[in-house]
Amino acid sequence: MPTAARPPQSRPPPPVPPPLCLLCAPAPGRDPVPVPPREPHVPQPSRTEPNQLTILHLVQPVEGGVPRVVTDLVRAHAAAGVRAVVACPSGGELAGLAEAAGARVHHWSAERAPGLRLPLEVLSAARIVRHSRPDLVHAHSAKAGLVARLAVRGRVPTVFQPHAWSFHAVTGRAARAALAWERYGTRWSTRTLCVSEGEREDGERAGIAARWAVIRNGVDLDRFAPGRGHPGAAARDTAADGGDDGPRPGAPAPAPGAPAPPLPSLSGDRAALPLLPPVPADTPLAVCVGRLCRQKGQDVLLDAWPRVRGSVPGATLLLVGDGPDRARLARCSPPGVIFAGAVADTVPYLRAADLVVLPSRWEGMALAPLEAMACARPVVVTDVTGARESLPPGHDAHSLVPADDPAALAAAIVALLRDAALRDTLGREARAHVRSHGDAERTAAAVLGLYQDLLTPQPPTRRSTPR
Repeated sequence: MPTAARPPQSRPPPPVPPPLCLLCAPAPGRDPVPVPPREPHVPQPSRTEPNQLTILHLVQPVEGGVPRVVTDLVRAHAAAGVRAVVACPSGGELAGLAEAAGARVHHWSAERAPGLRLPLEVLSAARIVRHSRPDLVHAHSAKAGLVARLAVRGRVPTVFQPHAWSFHAVTGRAARAALAWERYGTRWSTRTLCVSEGEREDGERAGIAARWAVIRNGVDLDRFAPGRGHPGAAARDTAADGGDDGPRPGAPAPAPGAPAPPLPSLSGDRAALPLLPPVPADTPLAVCVGRLCRQKGQDVLLDAWPRVRGSVPGATLLLVGDGPDRARLARCSPPGVIFAGAVADTVPYLRAADLVVLPSRWEGMALAPLEAMACARPVVVTDVTGARESLPPGHDAHSLVPADDPAALAAAIVALLRDAALRDTLGREARAHVRSHGDAERTAAAVLGLYQDLLTPQPPTRRSTPR
């Protein structure tokens, strides 16, 4: 007899595949998310128009120059229609600045240096990536670069921007470990973005086989400008401040051969500073803006300051910023030094300075000298990565000294404090140079162009066959 046909039986659902690695595992106590079957590949239109892009910035540290770079990028890109997402620790200035600039901010709990919490930091970053669904991840500084590349591992285009190499910040075994990681982790960087040619050359000499891009730092030229006595007068397009765009419309043209008018008086700028004791307008004043830490070299500047005071009586040094070394620096501080602490806006302090000093031990390309030069102030900086590239042609002789050399640093400061005419000339040339080569708007446009290049599908190359 023919057997009866068996009723069709439903197949059990396919098992959920395990995660590729622990970084992709669900949080403890949560059910795993089923992975849908892979769909046939269908070419998708390129999402390279700014108003179609989502960029995730993973950032640590949250104070100092890196947050200013990120904020300038977010502001410019959000104005172009980019959906900017910033993931960073709370407690610093970045979260508030980024949100005000137009970013959606996610809290990412991460310490400044790698430690025992690194696996949790990577898991947290991976969740933020899944939630944000970015077209591209931009990791800023060594710690965020470590975490982002471990969390993403090439599954999303990733730009790593070191903002100065981590292996310069440590010595011994820690330096060897940092360098070994950078050599290994670069496989997961779609691009390694450097802020100076010197930073790229440092990476190449260290054996990092990266796919490089170089886009120099820039500053907000509307905000960082010479003082005019009232807020609306700090314009970027004036002949008087060394601008290369000519005078403002309607301004009378200067007579041929007439000397340039003097820079604005410092008396009003200094009177507005919230300092105790106040700094008189006729006091020679050097300003150093930066995080109080070993990298920025304020200890070298304090060692140099008695020599400065011996040659320029009454000279005052104003340290603007806070950091882990403040207590130690205050204990060894010589006479004539004022600690201003952390400030919300460094512009008044730069405008009040006769010159600005940054005695760093290592950098990628420091922002503080660019900001000072944008305010038409001469600078003295140490000959570290990016410093020569940031200075106008011919300024090396007056503005560049060896790192960790208090005597050379003191000599350069004294020479400028004694020569007001030279300071005025250097300040004008510095302002013109930064306007031509250090505009944050141009930097942001170049970074956006890099994103678009990396996200544009490349046509397949046809392999040639021998005939």
